[in-house]
Amino acid sequence: MTRPVDNPLPPEPRREPRLLELDAITLAFGGVRALSGVGFAVSAGSITSVIGPNGAGKTSLFNTVSGFYRPQSGSIRFEGRDITRLPAPRRAALGLARSFQNIALFRGMTVLDNIKLGRHCHLRTNVFDALVYFGRARREEVALRAEIEERIIDFLEIDHIRHAPVAALSYGLQKRVEMARALAMQPKILMLDEPVAGMNREETEDMARFILDLRAEWGITVLMVEHDMGMVMDISDHVVVLNFGQVIAEGAPAAVQNDPEVVRAYLGSGDVAELRHKLRAAASGTPS
Repeated sequence: MTRPVDNPLPPEPRREPRLLELDAITLAFGGVRALSGVGFAVSAGSITSVIGPNGAGKTSLFNTVSGFYRPQSGSIRFEGRDITRLPAPRRAALGLARSFQNIALFRGMTVLDNIKLGRHCHLRTNVFDALVYFGRARREEVALRAEIEERIIDFLEIDHIRHAPVAALSYGLQKRVEMARALAMQPKILMLDEPVAGMNREETEDMARFILDLRAEWGITVLMVEHDMGMVMDISDHVVVLNFGQVIAEGAPAAVQNDPEVVRAYLGSGDVAELRHKLRAAASGTPS
C-alpha cells in the first residue's frame, strides 16, 4: 500500500516551448559591429518585444532573423531546426513572416492584390497551371481569396478598402494592409517592425488590440520591435533590451522597466522615477 505524501511538492509552472532561439549572434559591416553576441529565446504563444535606443541594432536583428542578413557567427534555431544559413524565402515558407519599418507595399496595386502576394511562398501552382488558369491554379486562387476575404480582411476591419489602391490609403491603413499581407503567409511567428510608428493614439490602440487578438484567437507568436514604450509595457509578455548591439536586459516588462541599465540606456542616468514618468507619459499620450 502506498503511503500518502504529507507535504507534496507544488506542481512545476508550465513553460511554453521555445519557438525561436538566438545564440551568440554577431553581425558586422566592415569594422562596425551591429550585433555582438546577441542571444535570447521567443516562447510559443508569447508577445516578445525588442526595444532600445536608436541605433541599438533592432532592425539589424530583425533582418538577421528573417534572412536578409547573414551573421558572421552564432546560430538561429526555429522549432529546433538550425535556419542560420537558410535564405529568406525558405524561412518565410517555414512560418517566419514580417512587416517592415518603412512600408513595403506595391502602391499601384489594390489592397486585395497586395495581401494575396503574401501567400506566394506557399503556392504550388507551376507555370503551365498559371498560364491556362485551370485545375490546381483555379482551386488555389479560390481558396486563397476565400481565406483572405472571410478571415484576414474581416479580422483587420479593412473590408471597405479591399479594392482601393494602396497609394490612396492613410498611413495607418497601409500599416494594417502590410500586417494582412504578412498574415496571408500563414506565419507561426509574426515579426512586426515598429507596427505603430507614425500612428495617432486611436490607431495605436487599434493595432495593439489586433496584436493581442492574433495571439489569443489565432495562436500566433509575435516578435515585435517598437519605440512606443507604453504599448510595449502593456501588451508584452517578455521584453529584450538592446544597446550598442548587445542585450543589456531581458525579462517581464515590470522587471525591465526598473533595470538600472535600461534606465541609463534611455536617459543617461540612473533615475528610475524619471523613466517611470516617461513611460506613463507615453502611455497617456501626454508630453513628458
